[in-house]
Amino acid sequence: MRPLANIRILDLTRLLPGPFCSLMLADLGAEVIKVEDTSLGDYLRWQSPRLAETQSLFFMALNRNKQSLRLNLKPKEGKEVFGKLVQTADVVLESFRPGRLDKLGVGYDAMSAINPRIIYCAISGYGQDGPYKERAGHDLNYIARAGLLDLFGKRGGEPMMPPVQIADLTGAYLAAIGVLSAVVARATTGRGQFVDISMMDGVWPWLLSLLPRYWFDGTAPGRGELHLGGAMPCYNIYECRDGQWISLGALEPQFWVTFCRMVQREDWIARQRDTGPEAEPTFAGLRALFQTKPRAEWLEFFADADVCTEPVLTAREAAGDPQIRHRRMMVEVEQPHVGKIKEIASPLKLSDAPEPRLEPSPEYGQHTGAILRSLGYSDEQIGALKELKVI
Repeated sequence: MRPLANIRILDLTRLLPGPFCSLMLADLGAEVIKVEDTSLGDYLRWQSPRLAETQSLFFMALNRNKQSLRLNLKPKEGKEVFGKLVQTADVVLESFRPGRLDKLGVGYDAMSAINPRIIYCAISGYGQDGPYKERAGHDLNYIARAGLLDLFGKRGGEPMMPPVQIADLTGAYLAAIGVLSAVVARATTGRGQFVDISMMDGVWPWLLSLLPRYWFDGTAPGRGELHLGGAMPCYNIYECRDGQWISLGALEPQFWVTFCRMVQREDWIARQRDTGPEAEPTFAGLRALFQTKPRAEWLEFFADADVCTEPVLTAREAAGDPQIRHRRMMVEVEQPHVGKIKEIASPLKLSDAPEPRLEPSPEYGQHTGAILRSLGYSDEQIGALKELKVI
């Protein structure tokens, strides 16, 4: 039996953070119903490349194992449908600006009156309170204001754009943890609760190696000055003779000593923790050293040694990496009218859980009729809701 087989989630989110959260929970067996508005639904449906009538490749990657219900929450009939759904559900996942669902009359207070066991998880940029709660924003804005973006890049250089969405995915993981924590608490209290996830809050712990020192003595390393952010020669990235790159993570003394002895530079052993100008001679020596061989030769040279060296792979190379393949981090999902689509598998491996289900992502509103019938609506009533543009 899958761990979350008895959990029903109503997912009102779109784009990346919420759908990735519900994807993780769906992969663990939760029944996830995407409640999509009647104008566009999840915006990702229409992003290029679009492989099916109402599904993009990116949408498929985030929405396997889910159902789709078209529903307009503005008219009273839509609110009634949603209220009936909430009576059957365990979790509502939403990512609107704070208070939006309350204004619609379907917020946590109203729905917990219908179902006291309901758990509402809200993912927002800045949280449900505070001076920024109404601000619009995206991943880049959250990591910028949290102080993380300023640390990307080389010492003395400009901040660098991260290539992936850090705050979005962090928010998704935290939302999943928050939802599951509330489910566990409910087993004791019998009550649901509101889970407030701020993506900016989620970025804050990424500064764990910096802020405690700042609070202690006022020291605040800048861009390129953090020990694990490029300041130390023993923990860095180097270009090889063929233009490919290799990572050196010889952070513990035993790894660094082994490395220095293997490359016959025992004079570097005492320079492991040098930073700033003192580190420049070691940096220069390492750059020159790695330029003497192509990457493949360096990897072979260090293959049987504990020195913490790994290639800097491209995404294309990583997709074929034997460890990724062995861990089954790629799955193939059969999509109607499209065929098998490769997707990233769940990183959660539970010993007693069966193999993950791989149901295709839903077409826009695909399950609307079936879900409404399960709530007791007749075909005549469903037709009336269509005429009213509620579904």
